[in-house]
Amino acid sequence: MDHVKVILREDVVSLGNAGDVVTVKPGHAFNFLLPRGKAILASEGRLKELDHHKRVVSEQVARERKQLEATRDRLQQVALEVSAQAGEEGRLFGSVTAIQIAELLVSKGHDVDRRKIQLDEPIKELGEHEVPIRLHRDVIAKVKVKVVAAE
Repeated sequence: MDHVKVILREDVVSLGNAGDVVTVKPGHAFNFLLPRGKAILASEGRLKELDHHKRVVSEQVARERKQLEATRDRLQQVALEVSAQAGEEGRLFGSVTAIQIAELLVSKGHDVDRRKIQLDEPIKELGEHEVPIRLHRDVIAKVKVKVVAAE
């Protein structure tokens, strides 16, 4: 028994992603992967079941992706405006955060999880900013946020 084929049930660092069929040493399979539920043994029936499951999931992902692309197109039409206290040189006293952007999107009728808003750091200057929103690993919407000085 040189190696064992297993089907990964979840992502395992340096081994593979969920759904991958990998070949590992028996000790790794029987002492780590199988007892912790991270993998199952790859039998002929399970491999056929996995192929069927992958087809079903890929069709579902294609449908979801189409919906997300439509959502992306709608989000890219949105222009947000935030008024904030600013100093003389256009620097904000506070900052515009992902939470504020999410609240503005909700007020415009777009329910977006704030964790999907990809601000590297909060906005701290007046002007127009393009904020990426990661709806899916391949679908990213860019929303324009205009920060103006409060009166």
